[in-house]
Amino acid sequence: MKLITNSIKGTVDVLPAESYKWQFVEDIMRKQAQSYGFKEIRTPVFEHTELFNRSVGDTTDVVQKEMYTFETKGGESVTLRPEGTAGAARAVLEHGVYNDGYPIKAYYLTSCYRYEKPQKGRQREFHQFGMEVYGAPSYFADAEVICAAHSIFERLGVRNISLEINSIGCPTCRAKYHNALKEYFAKYKTELCDTCLSRLDRNPMRILDCKEQKCSEIAANAPTVLDYICDDCREHFEGVKKCLDAEGIKYTVNPKIVRGLDYYTRTVFEFVSNDIGAQGTVCGGGRYDGLIEELGGQHTPSLGFGMGIERLLILMKNQGIEIPKPPVCDLYVIGMDEDSKIRAFQIAEEVRKSSLISECDIVGRTFKAQMKYANKINAKFIIVIGSNEMAENKAKIKNMQTGKETEIPLDENFFNAFLSVYIDNTNSDLMAQLDSMKG
Repeated sequence: MKLITNSIKGTVDVLPAESYKWQFVEDIMRKQAQSYGFKEIRTPVFEHTELFNRSVGDTTDVVQKEMYTFETKGGESVTLRPEGTAGAARAVLEHGVYNDGYPIKAYYLTSCYRYEKPQKGRQREFHQFGMEVYGAPSYFADAEVICAAHSIFERLGVRNISLEINSIGCPTCRAKYHNALKEYFAKYKTELCDTCLSRLDRNPMRILDCKEQKCSEIAANAPTVLDYICDDCREHFEGVKKCLDAEGIKYTVNPKIVRGLDYYTRTVFEFVSNDIGAQGTVCGGGRYDGLIEELGGQHTPSLGFGMGIERLLILMKNQGIEIPKPPVCDLYVIGMDEDSKIRAFQIAEEVRKSSLISECDIVGRTFKAQMKYANKINAKFIIVIGSNEMAENKAKIKNMQTGKETEIPLDENFFNAFLSVYIDNTNSDLMAQLDSMKG
């Protein structure tokens, strides 16, 4: 039988056999974000196109080449989000979240969409974890956000990942840098790609981020932004470095980092690994003090980062980092006939109410097939219920690892008896754990 369709190019299905890895990583991300005082924000998958044109920048590759933009039936131009920051900033501004006081700390786990050539670690639909801070002008905020990203890598056991930092200055001092870049790149007009030629007058810093080989070679000898930043920006950058030094976080100052989106100012940073091939940046971020103002709000110092989940999982796999397997079935209940299958169904439901994992047959398997399935899913215990067990109101529970069998009642005392057997054979702290769950 032929499928009517396959998944769209550049998208990947996360199947049940792999989803536990995502859940593990996402759980670490949530916990670390919460430890820094961040709360989750969720925004729509599509926004008005103008939002990304204004915030991301119409001279970036994202806006010029990669956005999924379409017109609605109502004639509105909307775009699938290519990144998470713009939507979060729009939501904070639109709903007046700033009225709750600063700083606003928000994190997100979201899907993003960019139309580019799919390759390992870069799909057209990809997923990001991000952290955003609004209303914090101090360099301590920059250092805190970098430390938060660093803490996630530490919790996950990621090794050999390098932190690279830079300052791209404020709009005032960056104007001088733009003039220096224009003067430099003007000498290579005939060699630059068409996209970079269009950027030369409007935003020459974007040329530094071009992936075309010839443009990259030319940009390698371009003036560096740190030679042009003002005293205030330099002092801010030195403060960030002092905080990182105090925390013992190693870093390299890389004056070539400009990041791919126009809203960045002052501090920019990337966490880079050589263990995932060409797509080495796993996390990138920085400060974007003019973003809220660009979207129609008051000047609000802001900053944050985005971390690619696909790339992170590839990195962990390449480094041999073991992700804990998901919990297996605690009890598989086998019913031999119609009446016993109903009792098996009731028992499974009773066990599930205490947050343990229990299963029973729902596809019509024979006794032999149910036993085989219990082994396949690595069930810790099984109970077989037939007409004799129903008549005597008791059955034997079997430890599938040791083979030991224990007789327990099938009446109202079943669950306590099951827990007693379970605790004796597995985790002696289970009762306290279950009590806390019920509480």
